[in-house]
Amino acid sequence: MRTADFDFELPDELIAQHPAEPRDAARLLHVAPEGPVDRGVRDLPELLAPGDVMVVNDTRVIPAQLTAARGNARVGLTLHKPDGEDDAVWAAFARPAKRLRPGDRVDAGAGLTAEVLARDGGEVRLRFDRGGAELTRALEDVGETPLPPYIRRPDGPDERDRDAYQTVFAREPGAVAAPTAGLHFTPRLLDAIAARGVQRVHVTLHVGAGTFLPVKSDDPREHPMHAEHGRVPTATAEAVNEARARGGRVVAVGTTALRLLETAAAGDGTLHPFAGESDLFILPGYRFKIADRLMTNFHLPRSTLFMLVCAFAGTDRMQAAYDHAKRAGYRFYSYGDACFLDPGAAA
Repeated sequence: MRTADFDFELPDELIAQHPAEPRDAARLLHVAPEGPVDRGVRDLPELLAPGDVMVVNDTRVIPAQLTAARGNARVGLTLHKPDGEDDAVWAAFARPAKRLRPGDRVDAGAGLTAEVLARDGGEVRLRFDRGGAELTRALEDVGETPLPPYIRRPDGPDERDRDAYQTVFAREPGAVAAPTAGLHFTPRLLDAIAARGVQRVHVTLHVGAGTFLPVKSDDPREHPMHAEHGRVPTATAEAVNEARARGGRVVAVGTTALRLLETAAAGDGTLHPFAGESDLFILPGYRFKIADRLMTNFHLPRSTLFMLVCAFAGTDRMQAAYDHAKRAGYRFYSYGDACFLDPGAAA
């Protein structure tokens, strides 16, 4: 297995810069066992069955992009991971990081300040003057939406992005990147799914900026997977186990939900409540224990997420599906279209 096996070319014009309006007007590529089928997100209820359980990620993106001052110098900061023990401490990417040294204090505006605890290359560790809900409220006042680098905003994210880059499920603040499969859902679509007899449950995985990092090693198994904090509530574990016991399928909305389900699953396919860090790296050859279907967006080449979907549906099938999507003009990445993976025999 080589990282080059998961590479592909993508024309820049296929990278979505804005979401579909309304959200459920996006296209949906059904990656079926017999081949790719062009559909729309509004067709999703037809791909589900009564008794299925749909698992969504209810993390909420925080305005994690800051412009801070150290004296007369300006520094861009993108928070990407909180400290597990101190909710006032965050790791952040700094631009330019060379302006910061341990012990420096930076001012992010509106009275929010932070001390630089450490610097390693382009990354710094910061302790803010407040934590928890107080820090979240302060970020809402001074921060901007942390859009991925391929969404071009020369003047910075706009007010539309603050709403567009949140899913309809967003409840628990802590992510610095959206679980993008969830961006396609609307109340109308959710009503249609419920009318189909599909139960909806939630998990929480706070997506970090590391989700966009390409795999640089020639052998993907040498890639250090970033850890993200997640939680599987007891009620969700019970609902999933009951659905599986009666023959229902588990449909994961997004790779984040799927990774957390697989992290919390026992070897016999039983889902347990969970709270902690997940650094599960899913590569072809992985045996899935919980998820039967996956709805997800189109992912970056050489990324851990594209490797995950190849593990779920087969590398050759996913390369063929992406080739089809490019020829058919599907829109890629966070604000782009979606696909619904039916692994069939490939699982």
